Amino acid sequence: MTQKITKILIANRGEIACRVIRTARKMGIKTVAVYSDADTRALHVLEADEAVHLGAAPASDSYLDITKVMAAIKQTGADAVHPGYGFLSENPNFAEALEAEGVAFIGPGKGAIEAMGDKITSKKIAEEAGVSTVPGHMGLIEDADEAVKIANQVGYPVMIKASAGGGGKGMRVAYNDAEAREGFARSKSEAASSFGDDRIFIERFVESPRHIEIQIIADSHGNVVYLGERECSIQRRNQKVVEEAPSPFLDQETRAAMGKQSCELARAVDYRSAGTVEFIVDKDRNFYFLEMNTRLQVEHPVTELITGVDLVELMIRVAQGETLPLTQADVRLNGWAMESRIYAEDPFKGFLPSIGRLARYDSPESGTTEAGALIRNDTGVYAGAAIPIYYDPMIAKLCTWAPTREGAIEAMRGALDQTRIDGLAHNIPFLSALMDQPKFISGDMSTHFIAEHYPDGFGVEPMPEDIRAAIASQIAETYADQRCRLTGAGYSATNYTVSFGDDVVAAQPGLRVPGDAQSTGARLTQDGHRFDYAYRQFVGTAFVRPHRAQALMHLMPEVQVGADLKKLLCPMPGVLKSLHVGVGDEVEAGQMVAVVEAMKMENVLRAEASGKIKALPVEAGQSLAQDDLILELE
Repeated sequence: MTQKITKILIANRGEIACRVIRTARKMGIKTVAVYSDADTRALHVLEADEAVHLGAAPASDSYLDITKVMAAIKQTGADAVHPGYGFLSENPNFAEALEAEGVAFIGPGKGAIEAMGDKITSKKIAEEAGVSTVPGHMGLIEDADEAVKIANQVGYPVMIKASAGGGGKGMRVAYNDAEAREGFARSKSEAASSFGDDRIFIERFVESPRHIEIQIIADSHGNVVYLGERECSIQRRNQKVVEEAPSPFLDQETRAAMGKQSCELARAVDYRSAGTVEFIVDKDRNFYFLEMNTRLQVEHPVTELITGVDLVELMIRVAQGETLPLTQADVRLNGWAMESRIYAEDPFKGFLPSIGRLARYDSPESGTTEAGALIRNDTGVYAGAAIPIYYDPMIAKLCTWAPTREGAIEAMRGALDQTRIDGLAHNIPFLSALMDQPKFISGDMSTHFIAEHYPDGFGVEPMPEDIRAAIASQIAETYADQRCRLTGAGYSATNYTVSFGDDVVAAQPGLRVPGDAQSTGARLTQDGHRFDYAYRQFVGTAFVRPHRAQALMHLMPEVQVGADLKKLLCPMPGVLKSLHVGVGDEVEAGQMVAVVEAMKMENVLRAEASGKIKALPVEAGQSLAQDDLILELE
């Protein structure tokens, strides 16, 4: 029996809310946005047909408050809810509340959410359904001592995981007893604050694994179809950074086996709607069940791009009681798709979250490029919008498609080059570097890719001479053009020298950066003689001067700058979750002294030098701004 949905309330925010609105509008369905104090002028609020205010900025007072969301449903007369991902998307109590009110939940039933939302239960069900699983201890772990004991029984390295976890939260890898103790404490605390459930379990950590997931879609008539796989191995702190479809590693035999097991697991819990079964895959293509996400995934666009399927539309049709319009034989994987997650974080400062207002946000137009590739940009922000501290720091999901993997990578390089963000830090330089990384280009990767290739963090690599010369030319031409307009006199780029630190380049007019088909060149921000530049992973500051002025620069005194290692400053805005030292304590360099929670993740802060604590002007639970003093040594 089918029941037409007429109005959908989207119990979410940001780009996923905008994404659902797009498909609902295409289907002629009205939409309702909900928002917090921090999102009063958010893009999803502006794009929806109606909007209802939920409450204060913290998610617990707004997006996670089931009572307030249910009141918004009643107020607007919405007959269905799409939960997006995160927030209430995998909350069985929310699904149950909707069912009690006769409101369609555009997602699976309560039973499937409960069964798959608990990692311990889900693994047991997976084993019974014939799905390959990882060895481990599925019982609950009470304290750090028990965690260490079990870790030794399972065998290091181990993965310490929150039973109700997801999105990289509540997860830590431990290679020894000390790391098991700290990992247990951090996972338990992070899980409690993120999910309201601090249960922890431990399983064997498969070294150098790939993270590959299968997208399934199921209806209420017993039909289950898998839509290929996504390669999600490029991760940082268990948070995906770049995804692609299909995987460059799988063969058809392994793909079919993983797809079949995924469908069997879905049938075992009477699943309906879109869902994702995640696996870890070793170097021999042995695969092991990781978890099932009973919702739409962040990275679903790459599947849509290679299959031509609108997953949100299928979710809505399934929720209406319709039969799936496709069978397994209908599924065809066409071409290759890439997704880069653009985050408000500073890759040059350990990927610390960045908050603030987007002074500028330019992105490439969605559609077909001159080379025949496709660009898709899923975003929930606009120039002038703010990135608040309370939620995930995602700015956009930039996606490309091409007939080949090489073409999709090249299209992504161009799309990233054309994206301009000012006003806060972002990770575009890092994403650009990944697109040029030889191992990534060859498809040789694991979930340790970032840790292995950037062991000391991400920093600016030396620029190739041709790129440096081209950027110098662009800077000099820009400055010369300004001088001509201001004075009416003739100036040429050849009148100037551009210095990149100690590297001095005599400008040559007409040079362009390699592969710059659109002739946009580097992104420049000017302050007098100073130019901040950004081209792919190369970011820095250069100064343009007449030749004579540059020749005299050696006479200028150098400014000496030194770090005060006796002071530990808060590296990002956040909440001081815990303090592990007191005034008068002796600490060693590298010792954990505090934990700061920002953007839903816990960040361990360590002493930068050894010494005795002289001052500790903060306390647990306190909100901190960037550069607030946490402790000072004598």
